[in-house]
Amino acid sequence: MAASPTPIPTSTSTTDTSYAIRITGTQLVFNYSTFRSIRGTFFQRDSAYFAFRDILDQVIATTKTQFYQVILNKALIGVQEQSVGLLESQLKDQQNRFDAGTVPRFNVLQAQVALSNQIPQLISARNNYRISQIQLAKTLGLDFEPRRGENPPLEIVGEMTYIPRAMGLADAIELGKQRRPFLKRARANVLNQIEQVHVALGGFLPNFTSTGGYEVFSSPTSTSLSDASKGWIFGLQGTWALWDSGATYGNYKQQRALLEETKITYDDDVRQVELEVQQAYSNLQQNRELIQSTEKTVEQAEEAERLAKARLDAGAGTQLDVLNAQVQLTTAQSIRLQALFGYDSSLAEFDRVTGAQSVYTESFNNLAPRATRTSIYDTGSDRTATGKKKPITR
Repeated sequence: MAASPTPIPTSTSTTDTSYAIRITGTQLVFNYSTFRSIRGTFFQRDSAYFAFRDILDQVIATTKTQFYQVILNKALIGVQEQSVGLLESQLKDQQNRFDAGTVPRFNVLQAQVALSNQIPQLISARNNYRISQIQLAKTLGLDFEPRRGENPPLEIVGEMTYIPRAMGLADAIELGKQRRPFLKRARANVLNQIEQVHVALGGFLPNFTSTGGYEVFSSPTSTSLSDASKGWIFGLQGTWALWDSGATYGNYKQQRALLEETKITYDDDVRQVELEVQQAYSNLQQNRELIQSTEKTVEQAEEAERLAKARLDAGAGTQLDVLNAQVQLTTAQSIRLQALFGYDSSLAEFDRVTGAQSVYTESFNNLAPRATRTSIYDTGSDRTATGKKKPITR
């Protein structure tokens, strides 16, 4: 029987150099709160856009009103200058008559007092005109120019006109609801708050994150890179808060309460639009009636002044009659100008509250979000605060 050979022991040597290289990346697979939070930021962007449009409409209405104010004050200067000119001629006429001995000194003094009382009104009208120009320049963003001195910052050319606006109250209210960016901003706030409710609901759901990468480990017996262990690694990690002492539920209830608040605010904003449209519509109607009534009043006052001067020249009237007629004419002319200003400024406000102040396209300065082209911002009477169709009531 032959003996088996004795195995020769082998020895392995380890290296004192080791290294490990790992390159990993993580990707969120599922987080309900994050997804809803991103959607909420879109509605926040829409809200800011509609807020910008609302401010722009207000600036346009303010500019129009201040423009008409400048035109009004300029016209009132003309009325006061005309009145002062009439009183100066009246004073000169009475002075000539007094020198001729046909009227007493009292007539001259009465004409002087009337002229002195009218001059301050002319000075006040000129001051109001200067101030209105400065206010309009401020709204237009014109800076003060020292080299201009006391000269006005701008010259306004135009006149107040009366252009009747034919629109029923019901149509005006519906137009305001459909077009006012004020309401669309409120709708965006409601939609954003709905997303915040879903963000709070995400606290009840698990979150999943995936990891992946590539790693390289050195060999314990060799420093050669070819002997290293290498390969891809993948993993999936999930977390789920099973108990948080009611914090998630409390946050959810809080967001639900805030949602109800934004809905109530939206409904109140709808009523606010209805109120503003009705007020603007009533002011238009009032100023329209004032314009129509003052047209005849000015004609009658002019005829009364002409007759009073004719009676005085014929010796059948008194100087007091002429002065009273001139005062009545000035008053009638001023009231008519105020009525024209009231109508034009009310028309500017009416256009603002009905959303007809300006027309926007979806490429407006490249700022209009895509969502503005959808029906989610339909704020008509047949829509709820969340944009859903209202049920038909019979």
